[in-house]
Amino acid sequence: MLQPMSPLTLAFQFTSPGPILFEWGPIAIRWYGLLIASAVLIGVTLSQYLAKRRNVDPNLIGDFAIWLVIAAIPAARLYYVLFEWEQYAQRPQEIIAIWHGGIAIHGAIIGGTLAAIIFSRIQKVSVWLLADLIVPSLALGQAIGRWGNFFNSEAFGSPTNLPWKLYIPPQQRPPGLVNYEYFHPTFLYESLWNLMVFGLLMTLFFRDLRKQPHLKVGTLALIYMVAYSLGRFWIEGLRTDSLMIGPLRIAQLVSLSAIALGLLGLAWLYLARRRLPDVVSADKQQWDT
Repeated sequence: MLQPMSPLTLAFQFTSPGPILFEWGPIAIRWYGLLIASAVLIGVTLSQYLAKRRNVDPNLIGDFAIWLVIAAIPAARLYYVLFEWEQYAQRPQEIIAIWHGGIAIHGAIIGGTLAAIIFSRIQKVSVWLLADLIVPSLALGQAIGRWGNFFNSEAFGSPTNLPWKLYIPPQQRPPGLVNYEYFHPTFLYESLWNLMVFGLLMTLFFRDLRKQPHLKVGTLALIYMVAYSLGRFWIEGLRTDSLMIGPLRIAQLVSLSAIALGLLGLAWLYLARRRLPDVVSADKQQWDT
């Protein structure tokens, strides 16, 4: 086991109060669900504000939010369940128990992307414009939602004795690590990283409004892909519960792919000086610069 720490250092340890915020008879309000709902509400409000600043109808974002919730949350759960099928095959009743945790942001992004493409085609609006208005809210929502992992005592890292260590109850510890009490709070690392990504995107958004510099449509979405994935690749390497394909961590493979695609997209925009492929024809893209 790791060596005990001084009382001063122990003052910095994180300990989850448990997954349930409030319980009254059969009714239970869970932190995980509350945080996801809060992230969605805050995200929609923020994206509608950004849309208004871009002279885009905020109601478009409100309509799209419904599509996102319908597509992203089930896709996030399905993604997780598929890669943990051996576990869920033995307890099929847990497949829909999303309140127990177990959703994957990459699955949500895949589901949300498909919804965005279909919605954009129907509404005849640029999918990249829509993405630029959504990604700041997505980064902020991820920062909020990661705290659900804290309350569920999940998505933590390897054992550590650092001042900001996280206590994990014995029943939540991975096989082979049951004798360790404290682990890397990777939920906190990713939450803080996502807050920095959010700050970067918001700074670029408002600088773009002042034309300092003037960004091409799709830039914020591509920067999100690169910036988020850089942090996720590093943080995923610390986790003990990664979804795997053989010896490979799926999230790291997806992150590397997203980084490569994001950089290629930025090169296409600014080096090749071309438009990004879109769901609407170039002659209808009044938003481009």
